Amino acid sequence: MKDVYWITSFLDAQAAEHGAAQNTQEAYARDLRDFAERTQMQGQSFSSLSRSDIEAYLIHCEEQGLAKSTRARRLSAVKQLFRFAFEEGWREDNPAIQIKGPGRDQRLPKTLDMSEVDHLLQAARQHGRNDHDRLRNTCLLELLYATGMRVSELVSLPVSSTRGDPRMLLIRGKGDKERMVPLSPPARDALADWIAARDLIEDDKRAKGKPVSKFLFPSRGKLGHLTRNRFYLLIKELAVAGGVSPAKVTPHTLRHAFATHLLANGADLRTIQTLLGHADVATTEIYTHVLDERLRELVHTHHPLAKSSK
Repeated sequence: MKDVYWITSFLDAQAAEHGAAQNTQEAYARDLRDFAERTQMQGQSFSSLSRSDIEAYLIHCEEQGLAKSTRARRLSAVKQLFRFAFEEGWREDNPAIQIKGPGRDQRLPKTLDMSEVDHLLQAARQHGRNDHDRLRNTCLLELLYATGMRVSELVSLPVSSTRGDPRMLLIRGKGDKERMVPLSPPARDALADWIAARDLIEDDKRAKGKPVSKFLFPSRGKLGHLTRNRFYLLIKELAVAGGVSPAKVTPHTLRHAFATHLLANGADLRTIQTLLGHADVATTEIYTHVLDERLRELVHTHHPLAKSSK
């Protein structure tokens, strides 16, 4: 029970002091529960673990075949837990402080070219059970590509922030930080059309004495808005309908496309960093590598000397 108390106290502190997002807290909780179960199986507790015990856990994770990125994330959660325990005075030492992680393989994010984005947007305008669904789908895709929002930011947008044909949207992102992003004319048009259709349904609910939604994309689920999982499935459907490989398309792929296309058209990294809500510009720099890789592919594919060498 003491280990459980450590975990819950750590998660509460992450939420209260650092504004950790719900998704981040859930990831910490999963990783630390696994660590606690393994610790209990060894007949130990967090208060008695040594550095070698933690390293043995990492070896156990590797033997399970867990990806390097998963092992790095789990070690990060463990290191933060023991740092918190040391600061709280629960331990006189921090057994995890000098442990080196497996690192992460630097993989370039998948992205889409502009023609593939056009096919997705066209599919959104045509795919759906009725006009209401098609207007919603179009608004979702236009906003996502125009702003580079994270999917959780998009589906939970309050309708109040989108009223009045806005040129800019206020987005609340990770750590409860706010940022302003501009809207393109097509995104503003799609937003206006969707709000008009959405409001008709909400007005009908109000007339019947039913509660109305505060979200731009309402849902009858317990969250009150479209879920990330439902949008993930929807964007796969749109990929199929648009003739784009579903394996290439996720909500995050469109975020990557937004950043890559901005960079390709002359935007500077600091601007893209601000629009994406990255805390560190080093995170944004990955898109320069994506662009370099795509330029190399173009040369190898289309340059006459490259063709002749093949």
